[in-house]
Amino acid sequence: MIFQPKAARTDLAMELSDHLPEGTELRTGNSGGFAVTDIHLKSESAARSVGKAVGRYLTLEPRDSFEMIPSSADEYSMGLAGKLRELLGDAKTVFVAGLGNESITPDSLGPRVVSHIFATRHIPTDAPELDTEGLRSVSCAAPGVMGQTGIETAEFLSSLIEKVSPDAVIVIDALACQDPRHLGRTIQLTDAGISPGSGVMNSRSEVSHRTLGIPCIAIGVPTVADAGTKDEPLMVTPKNIDKLISTCAMIISGGINACLQPGLTLGELRLLTA
Repeated sequence: MIFQPKAARTDLAMELSDHLPEGTELRTGNSGGFAVTDIHLKSESAARSVGKAVGRYLTLEPRDSFEMIPSSADEYSMGLAGKLRELLGDAKTVFVAGLGNESITPDSLGPRVVSHIFATRHIPTDAPELDTEGLRSVSCAAPGVMGQTGIETAEFLSSLIEKVSPDAVIVIDALACQDPRHLGRTIQLTDAGISPGSGVMNSRSEVSHRTLGIPCIAIGVPTVADAGTKDEPLMVTPKNIDKLISTCAMIISGGINACLQPGLTLGELRLLTA
């Protein structure tokens, strides 16, 4: 089945699950406080038919609303850490990139997450007297958007990755959805990378294993929903977007830190990144 443009205005693979073609594996379950939908697009033909790239797409839906900081935030961070570990594998050095425009609230998720990532790559050089055994080498950056820098995100990341030489990249970005009920209520992880802005028909160059040359895990939360028509596009965002971004950034940064530094507790990681 070939999707029409209206159906393609979403970044969430789960919103295409009613029309998945042959060559797709779909599993559901519960883990870490989340209902988990695991879609694996195994062939190029299957991926093309739904406008996605080959790979796994994990959607995590929480029991509680992200409108307020949930009492189970630590549980969600640890649940996210477990799923991220599945996709990341045994990468020893990791680069974390927060995509988006920090000045525009619905697009600020990536930079907000990166501001709370525990960066460790510099520690052995700057503080050799410290015991860094067990710490994974982590570096991070928020490259901004092309409208601010004049540089494609993929170009920016390629240059940094060439210099830093990580084993894998984690990118965080705000997503678009079709169903408003998914706004701020789902977290998607995928090993297929991302095309920034694709959900709002403003796609930039792909950020993926193919373009960067190393595994690329993308994490996102839908912060805008498609409320328009084919002829009159309209994207909407919830009125409590500030709180949703804050809470989602806390949970995602906690999950990334817990995944990358399993020898530290979430409490210790929060103190190190406050």
